[in-house]
Amino acid sequence: MQIRYFMAYCLLANGLINSQQVMASEALGHCAIIPPVSPTANDRDAVAGIQADDIVIISDSSYAEMDNTAHFTGDVSFSQGSRHISADNASVNQPKQQLNASGNLVFKDDMFTVTADSLVAQMASNSATLSGAKYWLHGQQVNGDAEELEITKDNNLVLSGTNFTTCPPESQSWLLEARKIRIDSEEEWGEVWDAKLRVADIPIMYIPYMTVPISDKRKSGFLFPEFSTSTTNGVQISTPYYWNIAPEYDLTFTPDYMSARGLFLKTEFRYMNSPEQSGQFNVEYLADDRKLANSPDRYLYHWNHSGKINDNWRVQANYTDVSDNNYFNDLNSQVARATDNQLSRIGEASYFDQDWDFSVRVQDIKVLGEEEKPYQVMPQLNFNYYNKDFWQNLDFTFGTEVTNFRHQDALYGSATRVHMEPSIALPIHAPFGSLTSEIKLLQTNYWQDESSLQPELDKTVNRTIPQLQINGQINFERQTQFLSTPMRQTFEPQFQYLFVGYEDQSGIGIYDSAQLQEDYFGLFRDRRFSGLDRVADANQMTLGFTTRLYNDNNREQMKFSVGQILYFQESKVLKAQSVTTQEQSTSVLAAELDTRVYDDWFVSASVQHDTEHGENKKSQATLDYRPGSGKLLQFSYRYIPDLVNNNTNDKVNISQAGLRTTWPISDDLYFVGNWYYDINERRNIENYAGIQYESCCWAVRFSYHYRIKTNYDDDLNPGIDTREEFESGFYLNFVIKGLGGSGPLGVDDMLNEGLFNYRKPLYLRN
Repeated sequence: MQIRYFMAYCLLANGLINSQQVMASEALGHCAIIPPVSPTANDRDAVAGIQADDIVIISDSSYAEMDNTAHFTGDVSFSQGSRHISADNASVNQPKQQLNASGNLVFKDDMFTVTADSLVAQMASNSATLSGAKYWLHGQQVNGDAEELEITKDNNLVLSGTNFTTCPPESQSWLLEARKIRIDSEEEWGEVWDAKLRVADIPIMYIPYMTVPISDKRKSGFLFPEFSTSTTNGVQISTPYYWNIAPEYDLTFTPDYMSARGLFLKTEFRYMNSPEQSGQFNVEYLADDRKLANSPDRYLYHWNHSGKINDNWRVQANYTDVSDNNYFNDLNSQVARATDNQLSRIGEASYFDQDWDFSVRVQDIKVLGEEEKPYQVMPQLNFNYYNKDFWQNLDFTFGTEVTNFRHQDALYGSATRVHMEPSIALPIHAPFGSLTSEIKLLQTNYWQDESSLQPELDKTVNRTIPQLQINGQINFERQTQFLSTPMRQTFEPQFQYLFVGYEDQSGIGIYDSAQLQEDYFGLFRDRRFSGLDRVADANQMTLGFTTRLYNDNNREQMKFSVGQILYFQESKVLKAQSVTTQEQSTSVLAAELDTRVYDDWFVSASVQHDTEHGENKKSQATLDYRPGSGKLLQFSYRYIPDLVNNNTNDKVNISQAGLRTTWPISDDLYFVGNWYYDINERRNIENYAGIQYESCCWAVRFSYHYRIKTNYDDDLNPGIDTREEFESGFYLNFVIKGLGGSGPLGVDDMLNEGLFNYRKPLYLRN
């Protein structure tokens, strides 16, 4: 090792920053804390011939004795590798390999920056002790003071009589004072002894020992608790504990105490064996639910997995089971929302190649609140072959499916379905439009076991149905004006002729089929049912058009679509399934609109109107005002007549109006609220109001929720209904950033809390 002395004026001395700077970004809750900057790195680069392990000292003046002590004064800069020190005065004891420095002292390396009253460094061991120190960790918000700060040879920090925070010095909302803190620079976490947490300079907690993360690296420990009170659960306290088992495994255990019900235990285990293989397990358990009459045990099991075995093979699995139908309605599960009523159990392996794919799948769906259980798929095999432009611009596809259906109730028989679907298509595409003609043959065979509940089913069925589909579209455009603004308008008329042959299907059971929605895009489907058990015959023409407006920047400002089906012949299958009870020559008239009305005002609407009987079958509309980032005011309305109640089989009309808003009160304070009203029942169905404050170093949210509850009949309370029709409650979430919290609270998830998620209604293309 060499020590070289240079007597020179520091080139950047006038640029030395002796005070801390704080800058806040425009984004809510994000700020950057910038420590003092040492100029010695640039000085070192200005000197030629310096090796990486050389010690370079630059100062205004110096005095040295051979093999003894060297003294330096005036803008002293000391540099060795990535470590840099600037001070007013410094001395080097060559026999002891010891550096002493004082006066406007700044120490900096790759991990942290420290200012101090004085420094004593052992150059041979790369260790140092600083007194009266202030420190900043690079890339983190962590900063603090220390009576004594030791930098070990492993580049770790040991602080005595110290504190730390993630807040800027002029606004220390919270501060952790400790007798000793040890920060591991490699593991990026800190150990704290004899700590006292202050919030707004008020001591609120004593902690004899704790560990805290100083980066985004995962670290075991308690996360911040959550508090709430509600009419259904009483006072509720959640205290999650996070266990970082290994880089590819972790577990979160959450004891959730509810004064009205008991102790609710939730466990989530996650794994990522590789970037292509990941999944999680969830187990939830509530013993002796005191809220219900007979105090039943309630539980949930959940597993999901998705993986890529190689470039061709994919696997996925999903399994969920709960103890009762009202599990998600009563308990705050980590797996599903209260509005979810279907539990999907799926296992699938798929193989993909350039021209074909193959998959094997098993599936079971549990529908909460319904006595009738769906059929299980045990298993289903799919093979699809694609050959584009195989002859004279013709495309050929061939799809096959073999499915075995089983039912948990022995009164229902099992069935096997084999389906083959070859098709030949001629697609013609040009800038002015497109025309696609396609011929299909739907060949389906069933083998059905005898069923005491469905004796009318045939044991074997051979169903052959031809299909012809011709779909065309033409593109026109012109220059126009909208509200005195120059625009480019497109006009895109579209037609489709569809012919599907008729086959009597009364002898076929319904295993996986249901009627599809008739929105605008649904008018151009070639099927009226999902699944294959029912194929509706058709002889019809669909007519529709879409028009769009683009501004000078080629951004879509408006899109309007309208269409209707003209029936040349009544569907016998639909009539047999009681889908249509009277003859119709046309379908509903389906229209959709998305537009920017003016500046920050947007409208989205859709309607399905029965032109033959003058009735609306479905309509919904939203009016959005979005004047800037984080600002939203949305009015909404929806109407659906004759909706069947699955519990009572009665028909009800849905007529609901809503208001949703999020608005910044200040740079750090946000308000989010919604209100939904049932016009027919003349009652509120959901109210939500939440206020959130978020700064650089902490966040708090306080909210109130009032909502209608969905309750199903189940076996937990036979003959007794003790569940409230409505639920209301107060919720408090608090996060101190840098002390193991679950991260900043987001305004977006406040918008999604409740029965009605916020959906940006516009789908305008950029």
